[in-house]
Amino acid sequence: MNIIIIEDELRTAKSLENIILGLRADARITGQYQSVERSIEALANNPQPDLIFMDIQLADGLSFEIFKSVHITCPVVFCTAFDEYSLEAFKRNGVDYVLKPFSKDDIAEAFRKVDALKNFFQQKAMPDLSDLLSKLGSPAGKTSFLVFKNQKYTTVHTDNIAFFYIRNDATSIMCFDRQEYAISQSLDQITNTVSSKQFFRINRQYLVNFKAIKEVEHYFLRKLYVRLMVETPEKLLINKEKSTAFLSWMEER
Repeated sequence: MNIIIIEDELRTAKSLENIILGLRADARITGQYQSVERSIEALANNPQPDLIFMDIQLADGLSFEIFKSVHITCPVVFCTAFDEYSLEAFKRNGVDYVLKPFSKDDIAEAFRKVDALKNFFQQKAMPDLSDLLSKLGSPAGKTSFLVFKNQKYTTVHTDNIAFFYIRNDATSIMCFDRQEYAISQSLDQITNTVSSKQFFRINRQYLVNFKAIKEVEHYFLRKLYVRLMVETPEKLLINKEKSTAFLSWMEER
C-alpha cells in the first residue's frame, strides 16, 4: 500500500509515519509534503497513492485547496483539530478522520474503516467536498482580543489590527492607529483562531491583515516584498515556496 502524508508539523508527520509502518507491513510512505503548493505539484505529476493522510491546516492554507487543482481518486484520512460540527461534515462526505493528538489506536481504526470501504473507493469517485470547502474555507474566526495595558483591560477588534508579530520572543498586536499591545497567545495559536481570509502568516514572525497591505513587489531570489500601511520594524519578505499561496490569497476576495 503506497501512502503519502501531507502534514506541516514535522514531528507529527514522523510520528504518523512510525505508527503507519508499525501497523501495516505492506505500507510504503512514498511522499511527505508540508504545503498546499507542494502537494498539488506532487499529486499532479506522480501516480496516485493508495491512501493519503492529510492535515487540514497547512502553512500556506487549507488542504481543501488541493482538491481544486488535483482530481484525487484514492481515499483520504483527514487529521484535524476542528470542532465536532466539522467532523460530522467529514463523516457525511464518506471521509474518515483522526483527531489530533492522535494515538496508535486512532490510526488503526482509520485503517479498519479504509479497508472496509475499499470496494466503495474503487467503484465510486471521491465525494464532492465543495460544500464542505465553502463552510470551512473562510471561517469567521476570532473577532477580538482581550489586552491589558496601563493597568486596564480592553478589547481590540481584529478589524483594527494591522498585524500580529513576534518581538523579543513575545507576541504583540499592532493596530492601524499604531497602538501596540502585548498578548499572551503564541503566533501559532493566533493563526489558528483568526479568519484565514482576513489574515495571512507572512513568515514565522508576522501575521498580517489583508486591509493593511499597501503594495507587493518582486524581490531577489523570487521572493516577494510586502509593504504595509503601518510601518514594520523589519522588511517583510515571503519566500518563493509561499509566494504563490500568498498571491492566491490576495486574489480570492
